[in-house]
Amino acid sequence: MTEKTADDHALAAELAMVAGGLLLGVRAEVGFADARNLKDTGDLRSHEYLMAALRERCPGDAVLSEEGRSSVAAKRSDGDDRAPTANSSDADRRSAGRVWIIDPLDGTREFSEAGRRDWAVHVALWTRDETGAGRLAAGAVALPAQGLTLRTSATGGALLVRDDPADQPGEVPLHAPAPDAGKLRIAVSRTRPPAFVQRLAERLDLEVELVPIGSAGAKISAVLLGEVDAYVHAGGQYEWDSAAPAAVALAAGAHATRIDGSVLAYNREDPRLPDILVCHPVSASTLLTGIRDVSDALPA
Repeated sequence: MTEKTADDHALAAELAMVAGGLLLGVRAEVGFADARNLKDTGDLRSHEYLMAALRERCPGDAVLSEEGRSSVAAKRSDGDDRAPTANSSDADRRSAGRVWIIDPLDGTREFSEAGRRDWAVHVALWTRDETGAGRLAAGAVALPAQGLTLRTSATGGALLVRDDPADQPGEVPLHAPAPDAGKLRIAVSRTRPPAFVQRLAERLDLEVELVPIGSAGAKISAVLLGEVDAYVHAGGQYEWDSAAPAAVALAAGAHATRIDGSVLAYNREDPRLPDILVCHPVSASTLLTGIRDVSDALPA
């Protein structure tokens, strides 16, 4: 393990945590009266911080951010008429050996609602090896309102970091916990009717509870923290929605694949990555079989 690799894990965690603290400050400064302004201000300030930090710390690396796309170039927050800093060009990103895939604010709806804690910051690093194959090399998911960060480690595992450890250790190993026998808690979207997952729950020969949680990062983190047992999603996502949480989940020993069991691939020409399954390995076969059985319910 090289020193550079160790630095990447620490850097991902540092950037996610600092951006998370910035977002807590935005909440306090802007307030919740104007949800749209709060969302835009949070999105843009976190994005600009992460882009500037990566430009300074990793000047040769490419970046793919949700807020750096051309489609959000007109987004503004009150008092700021600048367009967001643009991503690396597609050509540069696709040929790069190192690409940071970031979501400056995952779960803007939850961020804009007072008291909600199920939103996150995602920072992941994708690298290419000598053969040209790519993989997620490092990742961190900050849950600022919960005072937690889940991150990969240079030793190959995952860590849970507490912002205010109090009488608990500030940093501990993170391992995906196994579900209770005969039961399965599945994280689902708060805002979109989980028709596909509902059909899956009815198909499984288990006691299933559907647990509504906000952002994708918060859902996958809940799997790793033992608050739910699985996250199944088939309603459309992008690489920035899952790259950092998937990196941490895999490092923590979880199963993380597409819902057909194929590997999660990143830094592709089209950043859409519409579905994902994250669970303890003991549940993977049951869930993949159930998903196949209800595949006619998947969106076209």
